[in-house]
Amino acid sequence: MKRLARDVSHEPAPVRIVHLGLGNFFRAHQAWYTGRAPDASEWGIAAFTGRRPDGARVLAPQDGLYTLITRGPAEDSFEVVDSVSAVHTASDHAALLDYFRDPEVALVTMTVTEAGYLHRGGALVLDDEQVVADLAALRADPYRAVVTVPGKLVAGLLARQVAGAGPITLLPCDNLPGNGEVVERVVRDFAAAADGDLLEWIDEHVDFASSMVDRITPAASAEDERTVREHLGMEDASPVRTEPFSEWVMSGAFPAGRPRWEDAGASIVADVVPYEQRKLLLLNGSHSLLAYSGPLLGHETVDEAIADPRCRAWVNELWDDATATVPLPVAEVAAYRSALLERFDNPRMGDALARIAMDGSQKIPVRIVPVVRTERGAGRMPTGAARALAAWIAHLRGHGTPVTDVEGASWQESAAGEAGAAVTAVLERLGIGGDADLEELVGRYLAEFEQNRRA
Repeated sequence: MKRLARDVSHEPAPVRIVHLGLGNFFRAHQAWYTGRAPDASEWGIAAFTGRRPDGARVLAPQDGLYTLITRGPAEDSFEVVDSVSAVHTASDHAALLDYFRDPEVALVTMTVTEAGYLHRGGALVLDDEQVVADLAALRADPYRAVVTVPGKLVAGLLARQVAGAGPITLLPCDNLPGNGEVVERVVRDFAAAADGDLLEWIDEHVDFASSMVDRITPAASAEDERTVREHLGMEDASPVRTEPFSEWVMSGAFPAGRPRWEDAGASIVADVVPYEQRKLLLLNGSHSLLAYSGPLLGHETVDEAIADPRCRAWVNELWDDATATVPLPVAEVAAYRSALLERFDNPRMGDALARIAMDGSQKIPVRIVPVVRTERGAGRMPTGAARALAAWIAHLRGHGTPVTDVEGASWQESAAGEAGAAVTAVLERLGIGGDADLEELVGRYLAEFEQNRRA
């Protein structure tokens, strides 16, 4: 059977976008939007993998093509996405610098997860071992290969400065509050430590845009490859499965241009924050709650968990808490909640709770803690958020899904030992300690989770 590949009449678009993080979400979201833009033929993407080279090695023989399977509640639809013009492994540093030197390249986008920016409180973690190594490498030779995302961005900007290639936009596409501000801070922090002369050039030439992204994209499976063979009559070694819903809201100056993403369904706005908060606190917050509480009840996927009346009630409880923190009209929030339940109920997505549970130490502070602060500041007890915290602490204590977290060992240490002390230690680290009533409620929920978990 023929493998998916371009033919001579279907040449790739010229590369004008570089993307860091060649993963399933990027392919179901940003690459999909770019391919559907009316000027897509002018905006090819060169995508680089993260640490694992698998994505590039699989997609290279397919000339960057892949099938997007949109899995609705009743049936699937299939679409071959052709916006990825070139694929590279993360180690191909020379290629990355060449793209940055190209004045036709107008955008660098990123989907590297919250942890990939190596920040704490928005600032670059300068004592991180990899950051230290990258700084030493660039100080010795600005063309030497580096491995961190901040290091790659600064290395690329140094190359662009020397080449006189003009302005460029950096656009993060991760679930991170103020993601444009975070990228600007870590880039400036890294640049100041590596080559302070670059900062003035950054001020004049680099646009730090922000975006809110939303599309549930589970891990692909061998079943997806079989489905593509049956429906398209082709071999695709790397299809992507996603849901019908998608949303992309962004703000930025884009001085070197951008695709007409708004004509493909994206929104260009002056302020991303309201949409960002809605998504983080409602969708992502409830995802985290389900990821840590669902496995304690024997559930493995989002649709299984939300079908459990207990989990569904906990999610609605969390959403009730979060409404006051979302800066949008109540009616709009209510409509979004209804749409989320429909998305979660989709039995054909198979979105694994173990995937969502990863890197909780990066997610809980931005998905749950803001709700706690708003509610306690108003004199209310956030019962749904407290339950989410308790479920995460139970997870850290070895219950439910195994911990997969870049800072997991440290948080597991905080959560170890006597339950009351664990709650106190974790809440203190989250910056919401010293609240006896909150600690008592989280402790009570933790005891219930540990006593009633599925063996």
